[in-house]
Amino acid sequence: MLKSNIVKRGLLMGVLFVVASPALAAVKPAQAAVATAHPLATQAALQVLEAGGNAFDAAVAATAALAVVEPYGSGLGGGGFYLLRSGKDGSTMMLDAREKAPLAAHPQLYLDAQGEVLKRKAMDGALAAGIPGIPAALQYLADKRGKLALDKSLAPAIGLAEQGFEVGDKIIKMLGFRLSVIQASPSAADIFLNKGELPKAGEILVQADLAKTLRAISERGAKGFYQGDVAEALVAGVQSAGGIWSAEDLKAYSVVERSPIEGGYQGMRITSAAPPSSGGMALLQILNTLSEFELEGLSPQQRIHLLVESMRRAYRDRAEHLGDPDFVVVPVEKLTSPLYAAGLAAGIRKDRATLSSHLPGVGQPVQGEDTTHFSIIDKDGNMVAATLSINYPFGSGFVSPGTGVVLNDEMDDFAAKPNTPNGYGLVGGEANKIEPGKRMLSSMSPTIIEYGDRIAVLGTPGGSRIITMVLLAMLDFRAGGDAASMVGLPRFHHQFLPDYIQFEKGALDRDMQLELQLLGHEVKELSRQYGNMQAVVWDQATGKVDAASDPRGLGKADLGSYK
Repeated sequence: MLKSNIVKRGLLMGVLFVVASPALAAVKPAQAAVATAHPLATQAALQVLEAGGNAFDAAVAATAALAVVEPYGSGLGGGGFYLLRSGKDGSTMMLDAREKAPLAAHPQLYLDAQGEVLKRKAMDGALAAGIPGIPAALQYLADKRGKLALDKSLAPAIGLAEQGFEVGDKIIKMLGFRLSVIQASPSAADIFLNKGELPKAGEILVQADLAKTLRAISERGAKGFYQGDVAEALVAGVQSAGGIWSAEDLKAYSVVERSPIEGGYQGMRITSAAPPSSGGMALLQILNTLSEFELEGLSPQQRIHLLVESMRRAYRDRAEHLGDPDFVVVPVEKLTSPLYAAGLAAGIRKDRATLSSHLPGVGQPVQGEDTTHFSIIDKDGNMVAATLSINYPFGSGFVSPGTGVVLNDEMDDFAAKPNTPNGYGLVGGEANKIEPGKRMLSSMSPTIIEYGDRIAVLGTPGGSRIITMVLLAMLDFRAGGDAASMVGLPRFHHQFLPDYIQFEKGALDRDMQLELQLLGHEVKELSRQYGNMQAVVWDQATGKVDAASDPRGLGKADLGSYK
């Protein structure tokens, strides 16, 4: 309760691939590095590293701290993807902690009697919430990868929840955006509002119930959330508010180990999120398509045109083919194949934009910035790139009494109806329809990239724009960009539908906009910036570590040291 411009950096220009020598694999970082979306979460992660924990323990600390201090972006009531890399052997694995549809869910859950989508039901209140995955991920990271007991890594977050922290402008703005939804949940209103009204900057936000829930997890692991008193309170609260959770839903939840998507582009090695994330596949498909063109000598406008056309096709395929691989056959090999990309490239004209309406139909009948990301590397070379979410700001806006847990509204990331846009304007089809126990499709794209001697660990929130933000940062890294350049460069985006190029102020100058319009593109300058990227970079040749937090947000990047 209350108490740098990418075009000027040489976008898409080819560079020779330098293979790291075997000796470099033995080099360790000179320092640990942490970049998160909030200074208190960065502090929590560094505190755990200094106590003898590794990157995976620090990931537990950062995840839990963000649940306390950034409740509009992630939390125990949400889910996400953790891309994990071992410093010992360089192996990578994706931990899938994505939410799942309740067992009582069905494809018509958010349709009225006429078959039209009841949009607010998938976004506001208890019916919008999927079964959370974060608590299970915390135990997995501690037990399978960490060096410290779970209670040690959760201690900083518990302290923040019990003692409170100062409310800032960001959380007040997000509360204002979702005020009516927060007011509709008495428990949420009691925590975040003052007698139903927005708090003032500088007030102290104490979350006693959330601290109790975190303590239950620290003492009993995931069972402290999915079974026992907390689980009973969660289910009772959801059901009393019109939701469809059951005790069986919570008890049955488990995280999944998945092989990440891997590939390359012009000498870069890319490791990114696998389905049910669309991120890794879309990134590789875009880059494979670009590989079919000779970019040397083209103007910046022509390169951006080809990049946008590649984005357009990848997002179209995302809509038709991608979903939970435990429920549908996702054609990973086909969509990431260079041969498939060559076919896509053959349909791209260098002198003319393709209308999205002229591409094959999507989803024949038979997903914001309101997410978070952190990047961590420890002194042994272990790495974590984690993108976590509750979807819209403050998720569903609902808190079950006595838990302090803000529940997600990730059910909106399913295709409630084929070809009907979700909250981020994305369309979907049969592969992403609602089914009991199914994980909804995501754009979250935690990524590790290697080029020459350098390795970057990065990711960002941003809803449907996540993939293209990571793409632009990746290309900037390949062109020599450091962590600050990657997270700060101006951004542009295309997602098939709506059919226009979205861009931040400064990303496309007036001449560039006109050139793209002459090619047939519609362009739209956004009224605000988007994304909140966090990146760490390790130069294996020197051991030097670099880290940066997106200047658009209030996050912090910091370096640790040996003890």
